[in-house]
Amino acid sequence: MIVLGIETSCDETAAAVVTDRREVLADLVLSQLAEHRPYGGVVPEIAARSHLDHLDRLIGEAMAKAGLTFGELDAIAATGGTGLIGGVIVGVTMAKAIAAVHRLPFLAVNHLEGHALSARLVEDLPFPYLLLLVSGGHCQLLLVEGVGRYRRLGTTVDDAAGEAFDKTAKLLGLGYPGGPAVEQAATRAAARAIAAGEGAAKGGGQAVRDRFDLPRPMRGRQGCDFSFSGLKTAVRQRVAALAAASPDGRLSDTDRDDLAAAFQAAVADSIADRVANAIDLARESAPIGALVVAGGVAANAYLRARLEQAARLGNLRLVAPPARLCTDNAAMIAWAGIERLRLGQRDDLDFAPRPRWPLDPTAPKAVGAGVKA
Repeated sequence: MIVLGIETSCDETAAAVVTDRREVLADLVLSQLAEHRPYGGVVPEIAARSHLDHLDRLIGEAMAKAGLTFGELDAIAATGGTGLIGGVIVGVTMAKAIAAVHRLPFLAVNHLEGHALSARLVEDLPFPYLLLLVSGGHCQLLLVEGVGRYRRLGTTVDDAAGEAFDKTAKLLGLGYPGGPAVEQAATRAAARAIAAGEGAAKGGGQAVRDRFDLPRPMRGRQGCDFSFSGLKTAVRQRVAALAAASPDGRLSDTDRDDLAAAFQAAVADSIADRVANAIDLARESAPIGALVVAGGVAANAYLRARLEQAARLGNLRLVAPPARLCTDNAAMIAWAGIERLRLGQRDDLDFAPRPRWPLDPTAPKAVGAGVKA
């Protein structure tokens, strides 16, 4: 079984060819970072136009790399939501056209389901498992019971973790995208502390992270919901205080890196606390054996280390797909299409792209949540 996957939900144009033997025959991703960097974030209209300009060529290159013709495919899978609607429309329209011309099944894949099932592209991971989905627009804990069967245990009540990283990076003047920029700054802070003999005995950099006493939102509370808005506000207040105390009104490189490290540690501590609650809650209804982390923020090495500790304390195995499968990509969309095709599922060509598409439509909105669920 061979499926072509198409991903255009945000600012990556991607095409991949994957088999049901977990072979990735082609996996191409065209980043739009240079186009959006001047604006400090993704501009929907620019993203959609870029998908239009490049998707056809990228699909051709993926098919050539896989050494296949469209007639040798078993289906076409494209992200049908959730995402920036202009980009989603581009990908869905292209997939429908290919499916119609070559008389192939068309599958509209929930972008979040692509992340949820990405670990099963890497290994034959059995259901059920606990999923932490952390990205620029989403921060959720879900019990994954099977393909198309998801029970949400917790979600963010305000900002997603990735959004908080981006906004913090902007406050600190670290540039875009924020996640990698904050992680790099935090790594510099830890390295500097170790070189100076500070914090080496505490795992390298602990003294740096302790310099700024940032809050750990929701830590110690019942439930599995997240909140990062207050943490972002605390960072803004620290930035203002440091700038006011500086002779030139600017943060020093050391201040910037140390505050990035403190922020990263606060996010990781908060998430680890929520995960611990979710492990206990999930076990009340399912014999889970693994904690899976997926989404762009899952590429953060410090967060992965904290999640490794949380999984170990919960007697679970941490499964983290390679960084390439954590960020937006078409291989996970193709794989989710394969998972659905195995069950005999397909979508009609009148499928309407969706800007919002919750994995668990029965889950209540978290208090304060508006657009993240």
